[in-house]
Amino acid sequence: MTARGRGEIDRQPGVGSDPPTTTGAEIDAFIATVKAMPQPVQSASRGSLIFAIDATMSRQPAWDMALALQSSMFDAVQSIGGLDVQLVYFRGHDECRASQWTGDAAGLQRLMTGVECRGGHTQIRKVLVHARREAASRPVNALVLVGDAMEEALDDLAQVAGELALLRLPIFAFQEGRDGQAATAFRELARLTRGAYCRFGAGAAEELRRLLEAVAVYAAGGRAALQDLGRGKQGSGARLLLEQLK
Repeated sequence: MTARGRGEIDRQPGVGSDPPTTTGAEIDAFIATVKAMPQPVQSASRGSLIFAIDATMSRQPAWDMALALQSSMFDAVQSIGGLDVQLVYFRGHDECRASQWTGDAAGLQRLMTGVECRGGHTQIRKVLVHARREAASRPVNALVLVGDAMEEALDDLAQVAGELALLRLPIFAFQEGRDGQAATAFRELARLTRGAYCRFGAGAAEELRRLLEAVAVYAAGGRAALQDLGRGKQGSGARLLLEQLK
């Protein structure tokens, strides 16, 4: 692959400690944060969400889990107006790619199925720069970031996150595991963009599903739709988001 400059991203046409267990109270708190967030800028009647995942070698189990769960985002918004998703991932040495936008679960599944995790360092800044470019050209309601590490200068990430805040693009940062540096960075990125942060345990498919559904509902229908979700028995993910979104 041709080397790219710092902060650039490739676009493809198609495609130590035991981990923590996220409690129901933490998920409830996360969703409650999201309920307090400003109404997202909608494009027509559909929401739009950038789904960014760390695809370095340590992430293979979580990638497989996300692949199995991604359709739940589309299912959660069927009655609201729909959702367009763009997949972004980084892996290997200086490889960071973005897919086309897709509005169905089958399309996103095809994109994710063709990706294999490879060793390498994190490239979160490239993801943020790409999101800034997308949000400057079209309404983007949410950026979901799923990962377990952060190996970059936080000040560099924070600068771009501040620019995303000006574009009203919140970051929903989901951390797998206990890495302290990642936790600090993910919390700060969420805070700067008026988004939300939450951990989930290794293999905790139900936790991640609830969180992804909550963000999808927010992106497609805003706080009102998320509040409706939070009132239901399965709405703990929504309640956790709403508590953080201020």
